[in-house]
Amino acid sequence: MRNGTNMAITSAEASPGTEETTWSLAGAFIGFLSWLLALGIPFLIYGPNTLFFFLYTWPFFLALLPVAVVVGIALHSLLQGRLIFSCIATVLAVTLMFGILFLWLMG
Repeated sequence: MRNGTNMAITSAEASPGTEETTWSLAGAFIGFLSWLLALGIPFLIYGPNTLFFFLYTWPFFLALLPVAVVVGIALHSLLQGRLIFSCIATVLAVTLMFGILFLWLMG
């Protein structure tokens, strides 16, 4: 027979009443929308010829998608879930990353 002890779960060992809120879904959504917005800005500036540029450089811009999502999650949690401030900060950060990559690839 196995040598074991019986453990009783009592109500004194209940989980703490306050749990930390997670902001990953809202931050990820903000990051994705920021990436889409940043993807559309070159089309507004350069017009439909941007498609020919993206034809050869799409892996670079696709690689920014998970980075944008992580930046959205990080900024949303650092700003303690304030939606307006995190939206503005994420849009600015992702647009800046996107613009730097775009200018670097253009030479």
